[in-house]
Formats: sequence, C-alpha cells, structure tokens
Amino acid sequence: MKRLLKSGAEEENIFIPRSKKHDLRKKEVVDEVIRGVDIVIHLAAKVGGLWYHVGRQADYFYENSIMALNLIDSAYRAGVEKFVGLGSVCEYPDLAPIPFREDDLWNGYPSKITAPYGLSKRMMLAASEAYHDQYGFNAIHLVMINLYGPGDDFDPKSSHVIPALIRRVDEAKNNNDNFIEVWGDGTASREFLYVEDAAEGIVLATEKYNKPDPVNLGAGREIPIKDLAVLICELMDFKGEIRWDISKVGGQHRRMLDVSRAEKEFGFRAGTSFEDGLKKTIDWYLNEYKNSEKI
Repeated sequence: MKRLLKSGAEEENIFIPRSKKHDLRKKEVVDEVIRGVDIVIHLAAKVGGLWYHVGRQADYFYENSIMALNLIDSAYRAGVEKFVGLGSVCEYPDLAPIPFREDDLWNGYPSKITAPYGLSKRMMLAASEAYHDQYGFNAIHLVMINLYGPGDDFDPKSSHVIPALIRRVDEAKNNNDNFIEVWGDGTASREFLYVEDAAEGIVLATEKYNKPDPVNLGAGREIPIKDLAVLICELMDFKGEIRWDISKVGGQHRRMLDVSRAEKEFGFRAGTSFEDGLKKTIDWYLNEYKNSEKI
C-alpha cells in the first residue's frame, strides 16, 4: 500500500480483498472483485513454512491454483489492463543450478515437500503465457524469493525460518533457557528479500515490465541457516546454545536467484542490507507484534 501511494496511486482507488470476506476460490466472487479494476496484483496465497506443507499438499495445490486461474480469467474477461502474478522460488526444479535462472524454471520437478505449492505457481505462469499468446492479455509473472520484515507471520505453526527463529530466541530469553532448537543441520542456505524491497520490485515491474517471460525478484545473496541463527542470536543478545534437530532436514539444500533480469528489464535491485532488515524485523516483533492481540 505505502509503495503504491508513493508512486501516485490514490488510496480510494486501491482495493484489497480479504479472505474473510472474499473467497477467491469461487469464480463468482472473483468476477465481482475484478469488476471495474484497471490493474490486478495477485498477492493472495495459502502459505506456510517448509514443514507446514506436510499433510496439506492437496490444499496448497488446489487453493493456490484455483485462485490464480480464477483471477487471470476474470481479469481478462473484465478488460483489466494488466495482471501481475506473484510466483515463488518453490517453482524451481529441485536440482536447478545455483543461482536459479528463469530459463531453468521448467527443467525438472520441484523439491518434493513444497512441490504442490510450486507447481500451483507454475500453473499461474502457464496461464499467464497462454492468455498472453491467445488473447494478447498483459499478464506478467514475478518469481519471489522468501520474504521477511515487519508484519511477518510469527505463528510457530506456520511461520518461515526468520520469524520462527526470532520468536524462539525471544521465548528462550524470557524463560531463561540456555539453548534454542532449530530444525535441520544448519548447512542449508537460503536467500531472503526484505518486504519493502519486494514492494519496490513489484511496483517497478507493474509500471515498466510487459513481457510474459518470468522474472526473479530477490536480493541475489544467500546465507547458511547456521549463520542466520547465529546472527539473530547476536542481534537479540542471546548467549545460549543452538541445538540442531536433524530429523527435520528437508527441502532444497540451496536457494538463490539470479536477479540480473529484473535489474535489466525494470531497474530493480534490493537496497536493504540483510542485517538492517533483520534489525527492523526484530524491532517490529518486540514492539508491535508482542503488544498486539496475536499473543
């Protein structure tokens, strides 16, 4: 919202349908939501951390696929000027070379645990390309790396690694525990994009990019989970031990995007240093989230 307002959009012209009121899995609801809209930025998704996918693969595949297909079809038929679809790094093949390049997107099957989610996002990409080729519909597809920042999901049942670690460290400090437990063995590495940088990239693509070819949005840097855990402990002044639960090893070993296409096509480069982004996220958790009704 803030980045859209900065670029000149008027608040009364921005409509954000919420799942409690608008079920985007239903075509008639989507038809109503889309009516009179000029641009659709599709951010809605059923999401969660790696192990939250276990036992929910069918839900992840169906709900994310049907929302995207409903929105693309309704947007085209309603005469929407542009559709911006937000994909996921989970689309990439399990054995894709590092860094992940857009041309490798279809060269294999995604990592098993998150494959249904990743394939649902590939469905959106396939639909975007099909509607572009058949109807000339301006639909673009942005492949997002893992996001973090203020407003993140800190629910221990569904959170991703950064908010999960922040919460565990804070709870360990509050309980005077001398250790935290982290899933995996620490050798896997991940790339993270600060939420405000992500908003910048999405808006730039919306303004300047009009091709059906997918584009990666990321920071172009990776960090081993072991180093991430140590850094969060340091930033939160936690002196305890980090214990690794190797029964929870899973997912791709490395994830990092080639971000050169985004810079070339619409001038996007992430501007927030990882440590600064973590500090802002920790500060929001301690001063905003913990004081809200969510805990």
